[in-house]
Amino acid sequence: MTITQPDLSVFQTLESEVRSYCRGWPTVFDRARGSRMYDEDGHEYLDFFAGAGSLNYGHNNPVLKRALIDYLERDGVTHGLDMSTGAKRAFLQTFQDLVLRPRDLPYKVMFPGPTGTNAVESALKLARKVKGREAIVSFTNAFHGMSLGSLAVTGNAFKRAGAGIPLVHGTPMPFDNYFDGTVPDFLWFERLLEDQGSGLNKPAAVIVETVQGEGGINVARPEWLRALKELCERQDMLLIVDDIQMGCGRTGAFFSFEEAGITPDIVTVSKSISGYGLPMSLCLFRPELDIWEPGEHNGTFRGNNPAFVTATAALQTYWADGSAMEKQTRARGEQVEQALISITEENLADVKEYRGRGLVWGLEFHAKDRADRIARRAFELGLLIETSGPESEVVKLLPALTITPEELDAGLSVLARAVRETI
Repeated sequence: MTITQPDLSVFQTLESEVRSYCRGWPTVFDRARGSRMYDEDGHEYLDFFAGAGSLNYGHNNPVLKRALIDYLERDGVTHGLDMSTGAKRAFLQTFQDLVLRPRDLPYKVMFPGPTGTNAVESALKLARKVKGREAIVSFTNAFHGMSLGSLAVTGNAFKRAGAGIPLVHGTPMPFDNYFDGTVPDFLWFERLLEDQGSGLNKPAAVIVETVQGEGGINVARPEWLRALKELCERQDMLLIVDDIQMGCGRTGAFFSFEEAGITPDIVTVSKSISGYGLPMSLCLFRPELDIWEPGEHNGTFRGNNPAFVTATAALQTYWADGSAMEKQTRARGEQVEQALISITEENLADVKEYRGRGLVWGLEFHAKDRADRIARRAFELGLLIETSGPESEVVKLLPALTITPEELDAGLSVLARAVRETI
C-alpha cells in the first residue's frame, strides 16, 4: 500500500501538542462506513479501533444514520439540557424495555454529561454523598477518565502527572492476578479494612473495570468479581462498575458484568451507548441511592437529543433480541482468539501473552516497544490498531461488533504480517 504525504501542516502548527492518535496515523481521514475508513487520497483502512470503543455498530451505520437524518430534517430538538423531550422519552422507555427489565436491573438513569469521565465523576460524587465518606478504592492499571476525580482513581502514572496537583481520596488495590496468582484474592485489601492501624480510611465505594481496556486488556475472572461484590457488601462499600468501554455488548452481553452474575450498585456507561459516536453518557444506580437534590449535578450538554435518537435506534436494531447479538460477538471473538493463537505459535519467543473477551483482545510482547512498531506497520498495511498498557506494550484489538467474518479475517491477516515484519 503506497502512502502519499498528506498535508498535515495546519494540525502540526495550530493544533495543540496534546494530540495523540493522529501521530500514529499520519493521514487525513475523509469518510467512513462500517469497518472501513478512507483518507483524502482514497486509501482504505480496516478499522480495528472503532473510535476507542464508541463505534460498536460501525461508522455511519445506515439504520442509525437514517433515524438521525429524519429527526434533524423535521427540526427535532437538538439541545435540551435536562428538559423532557420526545427523543429522551423514547430512549428511556426503550432502554428500560430492552436492557433493564430483561436483566431484572432496577436502576434509575442519570444523564451526567456527554463524556465518560462525566459519568465517573457523578458516580464518585453520589457514592460519597450516600456513604458520607471520602475515600474510594480503585485498582492497579485502572483508567477512568481525565478529569481530576477520575484521574484520582486511575493508575497510569503519565496520565496522573498531567493533573498538576495531588490526586487525593483514592487508594489503589491489586487487580485480579496482579501478583500472578501467588497471593490470595483481596488478602491485602481485606487486611487493611480490618486493621484499625492500617491508615486506610473506610471507603465509600470501590470502582472497577471488568476488563481494563487502557490498562492492557487485563480480564477479571467472574469469581474475582463475585468475591469483590461480596467484600463490598460485608464492608458496607458501594460497588461501581465502569462499563464505559466494555459495555454495550463489547464483551458479549450488554453489560460486561453479566457473566459474573453480579448487580453493581452504580454503573457508568458511555462511548457506544449512542451507537453513532455522538457524545452521551449514563450513570445508573439503585433507586435508594437517588438522593440527589435537583441541579446538584448538571451540565450544559447532558441533553444531547440526536444521541438519544441514535441510541434508541441502536437498541431497537441490535438488542431487541440481545441473545443473537451476544452470540455473534462471541463467535467473532473466537475467530480473533484462533488468529492470536496462530500468531503466538509462530512467534513463541516474542509473544508474552494474548488475552481478551468478546471483541476486545490484547497481544502482549516481551519487548516493550514491539506493540508500537506493530501498530505503525499495520497502518502502513491499511489496518488501524492502537496500543494499551502502562508502557504501551500491548497491541489492542477493538473492532466493531458488526464487522463481517471476512473483514475480521483480512484485518487479522494484516496483523500477523505486521508482527512478522517487525521482528
